Amino acid sequence: MTTFKDRSEVFAELGTKLSIAEIFETLLEGPPPIRLTAYDGSATGPEDSQYVLDIKTPRGINYVATAPGDLGMARAYISGDMTATGVHPGDPYEFLKAMGELKFRRPSALALVTIARSLGWERLKPVPPPPQETLPRWRRIALEGLRHSKARDAEAIHHHYDVSNGFYEHVLGPSMTYTCAVYGDEKWTLEQAQENKYRLVFEKLRLEEGDRLLDIGCGWGGMVRYAAKRGVKVIGATLSAEQAQWAQQKIAEEGLTELAEVRHSDYRDIPEGQFDAVSSIGLTEHIGVQNYPSYFGFMKGKLRDGGLFLNHCITRPDNLRTTKAGDFIDRYVFPDGELVGSGRIISEIQNLGLEVLHEENLREHYALTLHEWGKNLVENWDACLEEVDEGTAKVWGLYMAGCRLGFQHNVVQLHQVLGVKLSADSSWTVPLRPWWTA
Repeated sequence: MTTFKDRSEVFAELGTKLSIAEIFETLLEGPPPIRLTAYDGSATGPEDSQYVLDIKTPRGINYVATAPGDLGMARAYISGDMTATGVHPGDPYEFLKAMGELKFRRPSALALVTIARSLGWERLKPVPPPPQETLPRWRRIALEGLRHSKARDAEAIHHHYDVSNGFYEHVLGPSMTYTCAVYGDEKWTLEQAQENKYRLVFEKLRLEEGDRLLDIGCGWGGMVRYAAKRGVKVIGATLSAEQAQWAQQKIAEEGLTELAEVRHSDYRDIPEGQFDAVSSIGLTEHIGVQNYPSYFGFMKGKLRDGGLFLNHCITRPDNLRTTKAGDFIDRYVFPDGELVGSGRIISEIQNLGLEVLHEENLREHYALTLHEWGKNLVENWDACLEEVDEGTAKVWGLYMAGCRLGFQHNVVQLHQVLGVKLSADSSWTVPLRPWWTA
């Protein structure tokens, strides 16, 4: 009996052309879990599916056929050449969940001939991707320098964060915090949980009035302002010009200019030292694994003896996987992003002579955070489209919904690692037991 896997090869031998739905089937491992329709009138997948993918144009199938997988699907969806019914574009979580069993495969050479004959060779020539997509890694090297050079890191941050402060205000809420919140209860609001996250970091670092804190990768300055309101002198650094401008304005509005400053700067260019504490909340993902020794070495060099540091970042659930992000994340969300397991991070910290005091996994907390951001995007969809184009808003909906599933299914985790810079005699300078409120 002919299956989806070998039908295209049989048709190739017979010289038969495939419909768009049959081409889609050729690219899949097994039958599609949801309904798919196409501009040529063909369809496949369960007729009673709650969700329907509709390939509306030849360019849509070109995107899918030339890049089978998440990248091709994202291109078709973001460009509007493929639509998804039954779900809001601001939060396609349920749709992606239903597509969980959708797996692409690389078609055989014979299958490719059949696809090309069916569509016409001209229709399979590469076409420009949506404008939201950044260059592939190899092109970035030529134009922006080696991965994680200062120039290339600045461009990567600009691509992701310099979208629109107004857009982020609608999605992130009043805290303007683009990192995992810490929930005491699932019923907490996003703002409660984000305030609690800053409280937790503040307490873990044992900060007191008059202390000095360096917050690298500070975003819109949430940690900077939280600490300054409690009498701590803080310097924050971000590579995003829009973030720095927003943060400095907020610092002035809240009367914190004597204690707080956010600089538009690479963290490596901060000259001050002898800080009581260093925090890094959501920066490690952008650093590059090969740069971990210099990254954690930078923290060590900025701390006084006995000073504490906290590293908060997304991780892999093990220490065996490739560090590079998938094609969609790399091209549309976090160019050059890299993830490893918490074990690798802790090892790099220890290899520099820093002492690890505590670590914890906040995986489910990030799923809850992403759920709230998705709700915000849906509720403020029209306002968001006044700040960015629809394709960009779709990217964010896809990204947040996909990441929410990733955290729920333990594809990714979120770890906080707390450590100390030991003095020459390695004396214990902190309480014997955890001193913060969980």
